[in-house]
Amino acid sequence: MWRDGVLVAEDLPHAELAEQMRAQNTLVWVDLVDPSPADLEVLARDLGLSAGSIEDAMAPHERPKVVRHPGYLFFQTYATAGVDLPVASDPQTGVAVADVVGRDGTLSLSRVSGYVLPQALVTVRLDDRFDMSEVVRRWTEDYDLVELGEGALLHGLLDTIVDGHFDTIQRLDDAIEALEDLLFEDKQTGADFARTIFGLRKDLVQLRRVVLPMREVVNGLLRHRPSGHSELDSAYDDLYDHVLRAAEWTESLRDMVTTLFETNLSLQDAHLNIVMRKLAGWAAIIAVPTAITGWFGQNVPYWGFQDSTGLWASVVLIAVLSVGLFAAFRRNGWV
Repeated sequence: MWRDGVLVAEDLPHAELAEQMRAQNTLVWVDLVDPSPADLEVLARDLGLSAGSIEDAMAPHERPKVVRHPGYLFFQTYATAGVDLPVASDPQTGVAVADVVGRDGTLSLSRVSGYVLPQALVTVRLDDRFDMSEVVRRWTEDYDLVELGEGALLHGLLDTIVDGHFDTIQRLDDAIEALEDLLFEDKQTGADFARTIFGLRKDLVQLRRVVLPMREVVNGLLRHRPSGHSELDSAYDDLYDHVLRAAEWTESLRDMVTTLFETNLSLQDAHLNIVMRKLAGWAAIIAVPTAITGWFGQNVPYWGFQDSTGLWASVVLIAVLSVGLFAAFRRNGWV
């Protein structure tokens, strides 16, 4: 609980919650982690929340959204709780290919729902994978912002979630660039490379489902912002710009993964054509001695028959024609 922008309590009794929310110049934050339906029912009764919004907070497979109810706003978002990919320590060197190839889709999401009431913010998390300590740090470092009310708390929460999206997108971008470098090396790609591309595509599809709807969430908050302070206008405009950038970046990465997959197939087809061309060239070279030895092996008298000159003549013909074919194929890049 804050009063006049100053933190005054960190463990507020439930019995005092409703009373403190009505106190002047007071701001309250309630965080519920993996609550039971009974916990939410008690909270709904004390704060006047509708049964529909309580059901939305607990129901599975809900999409990011913001819904306006009489007296409060209900929002639902997803934070990227983790992605098992390395981060490039040096932007110029990038990520080592060995750290990326062979990894399956590893994106983990954590749902964060909440209720924005006058002078209060209630957050509901179904698990503790999303770390709230960064959100609290932002709130406590900017006392002036906290003085602007529940809208400032909501902005700090959403800003942290969107920054997490950017971090995940950056990791995926680094991984894709590492795979691009591997494509044009002499070493041929294999099943691990294809599995990695497929895993990255799964991550991006999952990330896209939570990043793109954030535009609607922030846009809805811009229309029905819970605080009347004009000082928050620029903050929410900047947040909306970040959401747009994250959505555009995610779309571009999906195109890059598709291009990476198609390029890999094209290079494999080109490599197969080279192999078939070389096999055809060697087959033509091998056909020369086969034809000559088959011809001279017939049981009829010929020049050099039963004489060493015939042996040497066949050897010279094999050597000259084979070397000539090899030189011609080599010059044309067929072998």
